[in-house]
Amino acid sequence: MGRAGYLGLGAVWLLALPFVAYAAAFGWRGLVADPGAESYLFDTGARGAEVALAAHMLAGALITALVPIQVLPVLRRRWPGLHRAAGRVIAGAAGMAALGGLAFIAVQGTIGGAVMDLGFGLYGALMLLAAVQAVRRARARDLAGHQIWALRLAVLAMASWAYRVHYGLWYALTGGLGSNEAFTGAFDRVQVFAFFLPYLLLVELWRLRRGAGAC
Repeated sequence: MGRAGYLGLGAVWLLALPFVAYAAAFGWRGLVADPGAESYLFDTGARGAEVALAAHMLAGALITALVPIQVLPVLRRRWPGLHRAAGRVIAGAAGMAALGGLAFIAVQGTIGGAVMDLGFGLYGALMLLAAVQAVRRARARDLAGHQIWALRLAVLAMASWAYRVHYGLWYALTGGLGSNEAFTGAFDRVQVFAFFLPYLLLVELWRLRRGAGAC
């Protein structure tokens, strides 16, 4: 990775910090109080669903903060033990984020209805799969397989932040065309898939271009 790559990752990390702080604070409040009053995205009700959402947000904050650092080649080269330990933390937190989000959807459902449930449910399932596979391939000493699954996991881990970025840019450019408070507008419908699937597609195109066989 060249200097531009390091600068890019540093910029992403700095830009993501406000989301990390928000998600961590939201998750913590959800464990000790009621997060529903402050959530513009979910219509909470059952306490179990709120706890699941809180776990999802806390774990999401952790992985968003760690992933840009974890993918640095210098960390893997100079401190492989730290890289492995951080990888376990990220995989575990990703699993908790995925399961927490899926549990919330199953119990409460999202404010956007069936389309949002489907999009976010698919996102959570893919994150859980990537976390499990990244660990499995690492334990099997399948370096190529581990790297591609870890990259998929990294992309999915940052997608929650990208979701907010997409909305911020869209509202800045269009004033919120095709979006509404119920998250049922045309842009909202697309966005529940567009915040992660295109990035995963780019990973697959990169893999195919390199001729990597791992899947």
